[in-house]
Amino acid sequence: MAEISELQRVASQVRRDIIRMVSNVGNGHPGGALGCADLLVALYFKHMEHNKEFSMDGVGEDLFFLSNGHISAVWYSTLARAGYFSIEELNTHRKINSRLQGHPTPYEHLEGIRMASGSLGQGLSVAAGAAQTKKLNGEDKHVYVLMGDGEQQEGQVWEAAMYAAHHKVDNLIAFVDYNKQQIDGSTDEVMNLLDLGAKYAAFGWEVLTCDGNNMEELDATITKAKELSGNGKPIAVMMKTEMGYPIDFMVGTHKWHGVAPNAEQTEAALAQLEETLGDF
Repeated sequence: MAEISELQRVASQVRRDIIRMVSNVGNGHPGGALGCADLLVALYFKHMEHNKEFSMDGVGEDLFFLSNGHISAVWYSTLARAGYFSIEELNTHRKINSRLQGHPTPYEHLEGIRMASGSLGQGLSVAAGAAQTKKLNGEDKHVYVLMGDGEQQEGQVWEAAMYAAHHKVDNLIAFVDYNKQQIDGSTDEVMNLLDLGAKYAAFGWEVLTCDGNNMEELDATITKAKELSGNGKPIAVMMKTEMGYPIDFMVGTHKWHGVAPNAEQTEAALAQLEETLGDF
């Protein structure tokens, strides 16, 4: 099982991949992708029981769904680094006829992807259904989903939250990327989320909070979430992150939600990230 230091090394390379992927094509969504790199690496390289010999039904393994699909670059990099498809394919991100589209989709049997995402608000519904299916089939496995905090402004999220609690879908672990930034500004300005954790608790969820850019704390929180599963309640993790983390000129602003760095900015960003596994 991977040590914290190894997870940090992988996350550094994933962040380099993200910068290079969006820079290569001149468009994309680097901010949220950079902020969520620690989570996806922790899940795929330590906590999830998954099979890189991909099957769409996912029987006998843990599942992950990305609801905020615009941060696809972090998922593609993590899947490639975990062995689902070649690292060289990352060069095709967001290009015409690429399997690695701007928003993930099971295009051309893309390994690791089980739903199209990008229309925000839908991922929790899909994850709840997948988790309930595993329970009905007697599978002792977890289903994970990542959502954006701006995405919590979608009504479908709360229908799914109510459904999962009512049906005691207690193998479902949902993460909210709580960076308080969305495409048009801060969530406080666009539509204030107030106490988001209290809302999930009021809907009947077990709620945890952690620093999503601290690998040690994140690792412990995922372990705690798995320990809480099976107790009649779905689990929600308010994962506090910084959009653009850890690039000094990207953090603390919504401006890098959907803007690719230019050549000079790319060089400056890569200088802040250790190359640990070799660039594609």
